[in-house]
Amino acid sequence: MNHAHVFFETSILEDWLKEDIGYLDLTSTLLHIGNQSARITWRTRGATVSACTEEVVRLLHTRQVSAIEHLPSGQHANDGQALVTAEGPAQALLDVWKVGQNLLEYACSVATRTHQLVETVKHLNPNVGILTTRKHPPGLRRIAIKSTMAGGAWPHRLGLSETILVFPQHRALLAENGWAVVKEKLKLNANGLAEKKVVIEAATLEEALLAVDAGADVIQFDKVAPAHLQEWCATLRQQFPALKLLAAGGITTDNAANYANCGVDGLVTSSLYYGPPADISVVVERL
Repeated sequence: MNHAHVFFETSILEDWLKEDIGYLDLTSTLLHIGNQSARITWRTRGATVSACTEEVVRLLHTRQVSAIEHLPSGQHANDGQALVTAEGPAQALLDVWKVGQNLLEYACSVATRTHQLVETVKHLNPNVGILTTRKHPPGLRRIAIKSTMAGGAWPHRLGLSETILVFPQHRALLAENGWAVVKEKLKLNANGLAEKKVVIEAATLEEALLAVDAGADVIQFDKVAPAHLQEWCATLRQQFPALKLLAAGGITTDNAANYANCGVDGLVTSSLYYGPPADISVVVERL
């Protein structure tokens, strides 16, 4: 597990509350219960991996709640175990109730799916890493990164400015001799980026060999069957021992075991972001 200290601006957290609260909590105002002292507890129904509990704590802090306990991200939680518990004015707790629950249900489900996939692959080949993409709905990147890292994966690519990754879509915008132009441009322009690896996507062994000739440090195979990868990786390892190899496209918990021993260094997936939410109960008590 990786306890990722992902940066969330306070304004982001406040926007989550602003979206849900609007102007006021009409129900609690009508019932005159906002000033009571209360306790709130978010518990998991079923075993899960905790994620983004620190952000729930910070949401409570924005409402001036200070008496808070939480299970850190990346920890295993048993059925019925408390993820976050807080005491304070009832209205402050109610303001965070649903936003916190929604956050935990998504984040913990992603962390749990990630952990399951990581453990499956690690059992078969501990040298293969699990890498997660940026293919999630806009606005979820920080939550997605923190949740997958809590489950034991690493981010593949945080954004366009972080890595050099040449896709077929880039080559399509070059001249007809695209591979030659890629080689020329990388040689001419990438010298000043000596600390950056050049990743090039390929769909065949022939494309992989052209990518290596163009200057690739890493080949990312897209939607290639494990049987083909096993053959191609063996060929590339023999010719280019320092070359790194990745498998991407359509990799899920169901088929990851088939890729674990095909010769790649890492599996790139976006499937972990999607699935049933974790079941998180919320109990509010009067003190």
